[in-house]
Amino acid sequence: MKNKIVCLSTTNFHPLPTRKQNVMTRLRNAEVLYFDPPVSYIAPLKDRRCAARLFARWKKEDKPQGNLTVYALPPVLPFFNKYRWVNRLNQKRQARFVRKKMQAHGFGADTVLWCYSPSSCDIVRRVPHQKLVYDCVDRHSAYKGHINTAVVDGMERDLAGGADMVFSTAVGLHETLQAYNAEAKMIPNGAAYEVFSRVQSERGSLPCPDALKNLPHPIYGFVGMLQECIDYALIERLAQARPDATIFLIGRTLPGVDLEHLKRYPNIVFHGLVPQPELPAFIAQFDVCLNVFRAGALSKDVSPLKFYEYLATGKPIVSTREPLQVSDFADVVYIADDETAFLKACAEAAREDDPAKVEKRLAYGKACSWTERVRQMEGELYARGILQER
Repeated sequence: MKNKIVCLSTTNFHPLPTRKQNVMTRLRNAEVLYFDPPVSYIAPLKDRRCAARLFARWKKEDKPQGNLTVYALPPVLPFFNKYRWVNRLNQKRQARFVRKKMQAHGFGADTVLWCYSPSSCDIVRRVPHQKLVYDCVDRHSAYKGHINTAVVDGMERDLAGGADMVFSTAVGLHETLQAYNAEAKMIPNGAAYEVFSRVQSERGSLPCPDALKNLPHPIYGFVGMLQECIDYALIERLAQARPDATIFLIGRTLPGVDLEHLKRYPNIVFHGLVPQPELPAFIAQFDVCLNVFRAGALSKDVSPLKFYEYLATGKPIVSTREPLQVSDFADVVYIADDETAFLKACAEAAREDDPAKVEKRLAYGKACSWTERVRQMEGELYARGILQER
């Protein structure tokens, strides 16, 4: 009999795979109910794409693979990260929905409840389970918006303190969580090495996407969500300093992020989302991969998937000092502490001709693969009896 896992995610299963999808799809001997995060009733005011989920999508079931089923949680009241009482009301409703789906799939009291958001602290006692896992991937209280830092930190303390296993992705997060749960373990994010290593293993045979044909080189590429914590000032400065180069941005601009000032530069290309299987063909055309974060509490403790994916391609990488995990790879990554150093690093990276660095980046990427990360997590979970050999 398989381990039964209820995953309360902070990321929709589709369209882009993050830590949550990569972990849940790689866990062996497990049947997973994956719940997409709920939409707030006022979310469509900020992002019209949320409107379709308010009353329609959350009722649907998706089965992307045999042992995993996806549901979207029902809509919630806003301000749950400001007022704990609102969160309790929301979680009471969410729990009814989760219990109903658990019953339909034969999940009982032996379930492992696997949470990604501090707000899940108030659903724990309402959902039958035997073990509780909290996997922390962000400094949740550092996000902007309708947030009370003390409330979010308090919810995280309650969730982590009562968990049977706590994982985190960065040193700063680990230090915080270890104060709540002495058994907390840090396991950073990873990369789908089998996908991104194709940039080197299929070098020369990957077709050039139409969007990249005839663009001036060097091409400085960025892959990831265009969110508030990205250092757009550095991107703009690079566009100004290198009008002969191309800055190619792959990803969706998140609500509240205004990038109109960048769109006036002819050498900055906004491409939008690209499905993961198609990314190697795009990155193969990059001369340099950019990992640029604006300094702050959120950036310091982030474990960016894009960085590990870049490593797995073997391509040169230019990064800001934050996130702090970048320093572990300083022998193969160009790290800049300020604007002047960033422009210098971009120039040096574009000129790189060192096969040894390529091979070392690939080795790092393989060591940071999701296969290896999940193996580490499973090692902890099986050793503690949270997951069972069945």
